[in-house]
Amino acid sequence: MADFSLTTLFVVPVGQTALPSPGSATQDLTAGQVGIFNNLYAQVTAVNAASFPYLYVAQGRVNTYLQGSKRSDKIKGCPSGSGCNSNVTEWYKVSGCPTPITQITDVDAWNVKCGDIVTLTLRAHSSYIDTLYFNGFTRSVTVQAPCCDCGGDPCDTVDTNALIDQFIVKLTQQAPGNNPDNISFNTFYTFENVGGTILRITGKPLTQYGQPCDVAAFPFEYDRMWFRTFVYSGPATTADFIVADNCNIVAEAQVIQRANYATGTSAEIAQLEKNFYSYQAGYLKHLYRMVGYNENFESWVSSGTTYDTYYIKFNELDKSAYQWGDYIMEDSTVIIATPQTDGNGDPNTIGADIQEVLEAALGTVPDNNACITTTSTTTGTPPSTTTTTSTLIP
Repeated sequence: MADFSLTTLFVVPVGQTALPSPGSATQDLTAGQVGIFNNLYAQVTAVNAASFPYLYVAQGRVNTYLQGSKRSDKIKGCPSGSGCNSNVTEWYKVSGCPTPITQITDVDAWNVKCGDIVTLTLRAHSSYIDTLYFNGFTRSVTVQAPCCDCGGDPCDTVDTNALIDQFIVKLTQQAPGNNPDNISFNTFYTFENVGGTILRITGKPLTQYGQPCDVAAFPFEYDRMWFRTFVYSGPATTADFIVADNCNIVAEAQVIQRANYATGTSAEIAQLEKNFYSYQAGYLKHLYRMVGYNENFESWVSSGTTYDTYYIKFNELDKSAYQWGDYIMEDSTVIIATPQTDGNGDPNTIGADIQEVLEAALGTVPDNNACITTTSTTTGTPPSTTTTTSTLIP
């Protein structure tokens, strides 16, 4: 059954490098400062976090008129995993990985005879690409395999190395003229001949589009570029090559690295501040286009900083607050975004401090978002994130 979470976002400022002093109260929080407090409104530590009836997260505000510190609802964990009355239903961490990896496809196992006409078709997709092209940016190049030598066997396969070089020449050709709007394969891909047997196609990172100054705009969008590759005999036609040429495939295209999304970027966290703004402020909850009208909107995101995020999803602690009804159950979610670096660009330990306290109260946090890095090479082995499926989205 679906549910709806009242979400409160806490972005830890880059200048905060430690939690408030143990025992300090919420009223002592400075603007932007984040702490974890018990039912007595006192800052907890990893030693005593599990000994209180509940905890909550709080953050000091700039505008305190008619409102106190920003705070979450009551959170009661179960560090032992069982035997206690916890209201937490989900608790996990997403490590910030600001540089997404791009898709890499290897084309090999060529089965081309002398003089054969062979076509390679690429179909690219992303959120932005699909707004420009119906069913993706689809283009094809066609080459004719070299003829057989005099007296040669026409059934012999051609020199794969020469065939790959032919394709690369075609794939990297630009449209005539110097119109900057001319879009070619080079706009989205790079091509290389690996060992004379593999045509390696690598997607390029997506273009970063300009960010408007409008406070109420929502410019950030999760996006990635992925593509499909088809190599088949005969020239390109207007027929759907996925169906019409399915029996004429003459090379195998393997996705050896799937493109993924960047996580924890400053643009993403700033977007979350806008998305959940109405849940953050005590009043004046609307986000206006004019900055001066947003007296309660506070952003603690530092541009260019990468953030780790902690997600805590939980139900109402007081069961008597629930009323039966034919409606979607409402719960709460807390998101804590901690900067990986401080104001000087040095590693920031605030994330580790917060994680230590939360793990003491909620148990070990799962983090399955290991950052993947790759090194571009023309002769090395492909990355280890290998898959050979051709039916799923790459």
